[in-house]
Amino acid sequence: MTMDFAGKTAVITGAGSGLGLECARLGARLGMRLVLVDVQQEALDAAASELSATGTTVFARRVDVASAEQMQALAQEVAERLGAPHLVINNAGVGAGGLVWENSVRDWEWVLGVNLMGVVHGVRLFTPMMLAAARQDPAWRGHIVNTASMAGLLAPPNMGAYNVSKHAVVALSETLYQDLALVTTQVGASVLCPYFVPTGIDRSERNRPQGMAGEQPTKSQRINQATTTRAVTGGKVSAADVAQLVFDGVAAGRFYLYSHPQALGAVRTRMEDLLHARNPSDPFADKPELGAQLRAALAA
Repeated sequence: MTMDFAGKTAVITGAGSGLGLECARLGARLGMRLVLVDVQQEALDAAASELSATGTTVFARRVDVASAEQMQALAQEVAERLGAPHLVINNAGVGAGGLVWENSVRDWEWVLGVNLMGVVHGVRLFTPMMLAAARQDPAWRGHIVNTASMAGLLAPPNMGAYNVSKHAVVALSETLYQDLALVTTQVGASVLCPYFVPTGIDRSERNRPQGMAGEQPTKSQRINQATTTRAVTGGKVSAADVAQLVFDGVAAGRFYLYSHPQALGAVRTRMEDLLHARNPSDPFADKPELGAQLRAALAA
């Protein structure tokens, strides 16, 4: 199944910045109608203003994707105003790390709420609409893209809550692909697994729920924050590059979308660990100095 974009409708979560904004910009250039969703009102307004100025039809809605009620209201409005979306990019995400036993209950609820339940809500609400549109028109085509991470295929240390959320998104997306294949050839699915891309996810703490604002990070969480910031800001692949990868992948009907295919060597090692029942390999085998630095920082 392939898909074109002109005149079609896209729903993009996390659309106020980073990858979501770049996907919206590309969608606008391709002639799509855009539903922009973000929890940051100021960033959302700026994105809507920028894209509306290009002549693009834009609906911008402030939504917490972790909220079933807010996502239900969004889906209902999209159905009433625009009909079934042709492209849904469940992209909103937050980053959080630290030693896995140091994440509080509220850390877990926040990370899983946005990264996993945000995708769950997008899938459960928009897929039935897309399938109904497909049944009514044999020429209708739709596609769902879920943003996971290379952390959804690996288990890097000191970032457990994030890893768990992204592994779940990969499993959800693979199952979605298989479930869709049981009932239709008109709606497809992809999972996007970026590596380190400058998107602003390293500044996720700005979107922490109000009740968490005063919580002080642990040492391991501060170390993860600094490490992630260095890695993300030093990324050579831009968010615009990844947005192009997404649209090319959707057009071609590809499921697995990788921003850094060179990182798949570590995935192969993990798969071999599983197949041979080996204990998990040292994630720092290729760069032992990084492992030494992390251990020293945690011990300090």
